[in-house]
Amino acid sequence: MSTSMTDLSCLRAAIAEAQAAEAAGEVPVGAVILHNGEIIGRGQNRVLRDSDPTAHAEVVALREAGRHLANYRLEDCTLYATLEPCAMCAGAILHARIARLVYAASDPKAGACGSVLAVMNHPQLNHKVEVAPGLLAEECSRMLSNFFLERRGKKPSSPHLTNQQAAGPEGGDGNKEGNEEMVSES
Repeated sequence: MSTSMTDLSCLRAAIAEAQAAEAAGEVPVGAVILHNGEIIGRGQNRVLRDSDPTAHAEVVALREAGRHLANYRLEDCTLYATLEPCAMCAGAILHARIARLVYAASDPKAGACGSVLAVMNHPQLNHKVEVAPGLLAEECSRMLSNFFLERRGKKPSSPHLTNQQAAGPEGGDGNKEGNEEMVSES
C-alpha cells in the first residue's frame, strides 16, 4: 500500500475483512493496522472458526502486525476497526502501544472506548491512544444490524440507505429494529 493511504481507504479495508468474516459465518467485524503507509496486519472475527474466544478482529490484526514487525510493540501504528473495541481488545491495543485507533460503529453492549467502559485512555494507565470514532459508523452499524436480523430470520434493511431515507418520513435518527441488538463480537 502507498504512504498516501487515507483513514477512509483503511477503514474500507477493515470493512472488507468484516465482510469476509460474515461470509464465513462469523459476526462481521474487521480490523487492519497501518504502519508507514502500509497495512501490516489484517484481522477478522475468527472466534467460531478457531474455537478461540480471543480471536476478535483486532487481536488477529495485532498478532499479524507483531509478526510483521517482529515486535509486540506496535508504536507509530494506527488500528482501524469496524466496531468499537471490547475491553479485551482495548487492553491489547494499549499493551501493543498502538498510537491511534480509528473505529466506525460504537458498541452499546460491550464498547470499551466510552460506550460501556472507558478502558481506552483510562487516567491511571501509562499509554494514551489517539481515538477517532465514527468514520463510516452508519455503514458498519447497518452491516452488524443486518447480520443479526438475518440470524433471527428477519428482513435486513437496505444496505444503501441515505441518511434521509434511514430517518424515514417522520425524521428521527434512522435506528430501525435490530440496531439496539448490535453486540460485540461474541
